[in-house]
Amino acid sequence: MITKAETANIVAEFGKEFGAGEKDSGSAAVQVAILTTRINNLKAHFGSHIHDYSSNRGLLKMIGRRRRLLKYVATNSEESYKALIKKLGLRK
Repeated sequence: MITKAETANIVAEFGKEFGAGEKDSGSAAVQVAILTTRINNLKAHFGSHIHDYSSNRGLLKMIGRRRRLLKYVATNSEESYKALIKKLGLRK
């Protein structure tokens, strides 16, 4: 679970670069960044809680949502898509 302060930092950082401003939490790129942070936190959670199947379902839903948002970003602007995945370290 990420805190409101962490979310605000992500929104400010990615909102300047990919969104309309520091408070733009609705743009697809900012939503992808927030989802990526939540996914990474859940991956760490599964290191010690292997049989947490309810959280595993939530993780899969978040991954699917992130995949759809990334597809949307890629269709609208390929340059911002490439910059986003490079900054988040999603693909090699």
